[in-house]
Amino acid sequence: MRRLSWSFVKPLIIISTPLALLPLPLVIQTKEAECAYILILMAVYWMTEVLPLSVTALLPALLFPLFGLMKSSQVASVYFKDFHLLLLGIICLATSIEKWGLHQRIALRLVTALGVNPGMLMLGFMVGCAFLSMWLSNTSTVAMVMPIVEAVIQQVLNANEEANKDHKGALSGISNPALQLEDIEAQCDQSEKMKSIEAGITEQVQTAPEEPETVKAPTPPYNGKYRTREDHMMCKGLSLCIAYSSSIGGLTTLSGTSTNLIFAEYIYQYYPECTIINFGNWFVLCLPICIIMLILSWIFLHWMFLGSNFRASLCSKQRSEREKNTAKLLQDQYNSLGPISSQEIITLIIFILMAILWFTRNPGFMPGWSSLFSDQPGYATDATVALLLGFMFFIIPAHKLKANHYEALITWKDFEACMPWEIGLLVGGGFALAEGTKISGLSSWVAELLTPLGSLPALATVTIACLIVTTITEVASNAATTTIFLPILASLAEAIGVNPLYMLVPSALCVSFSFLLPVSNPPNAIVFTYGHLTSMDMVKAGLGLNVIGILTVLLALTTWATPLLNLDTYPDWAPVLNNTGV
Repeated sequence: MRRLSWSFVKPLIIISTPLALLPLPLVIQTKEAECAYILILMAVYWMTEVLPLSVTALLPALLFPLFGLMKSSQVASVYFKDFHLLLLGIICLATSIEKWGLHQRIALRLVTALGVNPGMLMLGFMVGCAFLSMWLSNTSTVAMVMPIVEAVIQQVLNANEEANKDHKGALSGISNPALQLEDIEAQCDQSEKMKSIEAGITEQVQTAPEEPETVKAPTPPYNGKYRTREDHMMCKGLSLCIAYSSSIGGLTTLSGTSTNLIFAEYIYQYYPECTIINFGNWFVLCLPICIIMLILSWIFLHWMFLGSNFRASLCSKQRSEREKNTAKLLQDQYNSLGPISSQEIITLIIFILMAILWFTRNPGFMPGWSSLFSDQPGYATDATVALLLGFMFFIIPAHKLKANHYEALITWKDFEACMPWEIGLLVGGGFALAEGTKISGLSSWVAELLTPLGSLPALATVTIACLIVTTITEVASNAATTTIFLPILASLAEAIGVNPLYMLVPSALCVSFSFLLPVSNPPNAIVFTYGHLTSMDMVKAGLGLNVIGILTVLLALTTWATPLLNLDTYPDWAPVLNNTGV
């Protein structure tokens, strides 16, 4: 019924929205109003997703020429930027990592290194998932790690079942983890019959009317496949920690998530003289944010789903039976990977080399390798590094050369399977929209409109912006939310005389805090499909994660981010509209 109603509402929104907004360009008849019409229309389509996000992103290419805002050739040139070249190189790396299984080796090694009790399992998976999502897409990371988590969950549940079996029962052990959960209820019924028989025999030999103290009623299953509430809560905690840590880890690098790339490209395009946003500075800024959020999130999720006994998780030296079984499962999975292959070694070397070249291109505190090309300043970017090493994956042979047979580390089909083409179109549409707001004068009009906000403390204005962005991103795509708000917030910063980075950096980070709903982002949806969570579980945990995230970003903004990015002064590279400082 719900699907039927939405299928009816969907075309209604598609048709009624542009008709309802038509008075805006027809009555006001200014370039600003025409651009505002297109912006609002795209915002509605993006938030409701009545059309695919990438299809909505094509609207500027259609409507800007029709309204006389930009020529079709001008719009087309904006759709492909340095961002897309950087994305191509990153996907080459991600394709090789996934193809040769390097991600599994990294994740399993990190998890087994930290421990196998539920609390340390949660921390281990969070660290592993966060590290992978620094370099891979958040969705790919969760899709790769969650099957490992599910296997661990099944093993833990089976270990609990074995530990709780009645020693006098005639049941035989079940070795298949996938089948054990289905037989829990049958085992309980059989155990109950055995107990009733034993109880009957005991009552015949008892001389006193008292009930025998040694007889206890069997514990029924807590909720279907979970034997106890503790088991169910552990499954919830492990599932949520994967979704949340992937979003947190993606903050750390400019390539970690599409919203970071969109932000960086926006800065390069509209503030071309701003050179302070680069891979190294961003990593120094966001690594402490990631670490603080991971620690606080682990504490919060542990308290919420595993209880407040942190000493048992951190200081326990003796392993229970289920912890031994879990450790054996993880070790068996790691051993099944075999010794590290030559393909994994080559991928790892290129991965490390790419990170080093990104860090040292223009570190800020010392001349980077880009200074070697002083005759062409700004010509070599992070995309140059990504493309150079991305080409290597298509050139280096995966196996020893044989007659009439040559296979590179990745093929074009491998690359196509991993390449998110829709993100490329979505980001291009955002750049076109931002360019249209600038040419039409809409951004200047918004700046004048927002000037009264200069009376508020700058930190209060940033906090309000973070809260609004975090709320919107729960129901709209992260990339779409970034694309919509970056031009608005940049105009606001210029209007009140604040360093644009002071407003844009925290907002760009908060866009990734979509923790509340299964539909908020793909990682949430993936873990939700495993069946351990309800929507209310995610809402309760997500509210806490949102608070942790916003407070951590504001802490960074007021401490180490200020000297790192020179946020306490209005920069020379931004247009001067007001002389008010932070």
